[in-house]
Amino acid sequence: MKLKNVLIVVEDIEKSIAFYRDLFGLDVILDNDGNVIMTEGLVLQDKKIWEKFIEKEIIPENNASELYFEEKDIEAFAEKLDNYHQPITYVNRLMEHSWGQKVIRFYDPDGNLIEVGTPMG
Repeated sequence: MKLKNVLIVVEDIEKSIAFYRDLFGLDVILDNDGNVIMTEGLVLQDKKIWEKFIEKEIIPENNASELYFEEKDIEAFAEKLDNYHQPITYVNRLMEHSWGQKVIRFYDPDGNLIEVGTPMG
């Protein structure tokens, strides 16, 4: 068995596509009208469709999962975030852990938690 994709629920697919394209360089592979597959295995699912599928309320900023990205030039990425045309809600701005890894945590426009860290290996 192989993990193929990670799906996150979003309110506005086009806004989310722009967010992940502009900040992370992801591209759309397939657009299935409310379900968009992007490079690196990220799937964006329209909130209204997802709520019908699972028959449950979507809870943004639930902090139960995180998308993790690595970036060598994290200072430049932090600056890119600060200059993004939409406001970014930070969990923590750029910081350094005791083991030397630099990280930044924030939410995407729909409250999905993201961490960007420097490579450890």
